[in-house]
Amino acid sequence: MHSTIESIRNNFRSDLINVNNHQDLEVIRVKYLGRQGILADLMTQLKDLSADDKKTFGPACNQLKAEFQELHQQTQALLFAREQELIARKAAAFDVTISKPLQQGSLHPYTYITQEIEDIFMSMGFAVADGPELETDYNNFGALNIPADHPARAESDTFWLPDMQRLLRTHTSTVQIKTMREQTPPIAIICPGRALRNEATDASHDFMFMQIEGMLIDKNISIANLLAVLKEFLDKLFGKSLQLRVRPGFFPFVEPGLEIDAQCPFCTTGCSTCKHTCWIELLGAGLIHPNVLRNAGIDPTIYSGFAFGSGLTRLAMLKYHITDIRLIHSGKIEFLEQF
Repeated sequence: MHSTIESIRNNFRSDLINVNNHQDLEVIRVKYLGRQGILADLMTQLKDLSADDKKTFGPACNQLKAEFQELHQQTQALLFAREQELIARKAAAFDVTISKPLQQGSLHPYTYITQEIEDIFMSMGFAVADGPELETDYNNFGALNIPADHPARAESDTFWLPDMQRLLRTHTSTVQIKTMREQTPPIAIICPGRALRNEATDASHDFMFMQIEGMLIDKNISIANLLAVLKEFLDKLFGKSLQLRVRPGFFPFVEPGLEIDAQCPFCTTGCSTCKHTCWIELLGAGLIHPNVLRNAGIDPTIYSGFAFGSGLTRLAMLKYHITDIRLIHSGKIEFLEQF
């Protein structure tokens, strides 16, 4: 046993001599001091020794371990000192007069399209509003006239906190609720921001996505006002006059509810983007439900309004011809350089 301990000590010291960096040192630490290292294996051999031998070799093994730990720390400190010395030398030799090519960055496509959308709506008199991503059940569902048994409340669709009273917002409509409570009509806002839903990720879906929602509340607001605003918005965003198609749709927070389709901005006879229908579903909209106005303290007998929402991620994919939603969040330089 004496010879085994001495052999391990010599091997450890020999290995330390060849260490040149922290990676090499970590390999040696794991080899000798790790949970399945040489010292751990040596300790397991003690159980097979006699009681007298255990009294002798037990302390010897502990001493060997302490010695290794001290040598490891000394070597670590030495490597750190060498690195600092190298950094100091490079700093001293740095020539500030040497010119290097300037690397030019760019904004993320989300930033580009968000700024453009904000400019379009601000030109029509809308303000930009924001709110927290961690919300209450009431702000995210109850105040929006979404019933307690609605499927969207299920854990399979929503990221709930353990108390089941707070959640990561599933839409930016929560900002509209807060704004209606804090302001008196007339109100005209848009709410660009991040929403999160418990969904599987594929080429066209992600658990985190960007939304753009908006609303206008005043006296005598009608569907005609809604369609005029959305037509102006989409025409400016895609840089051409688009034909809109309006279909009935159901959303708990609006009545009546509408599905807004736009003429495909990329074709006239059908393409893969519009699935050869020449139409692309872009927005959900409608007149704000009276219950939602009441929940926010606004009298629906005096005021009316419209609300709309669209996936800002979807608009970005259409505008910039992005075929896979995962590219937007990938951080790939080759992808971002296109913008």
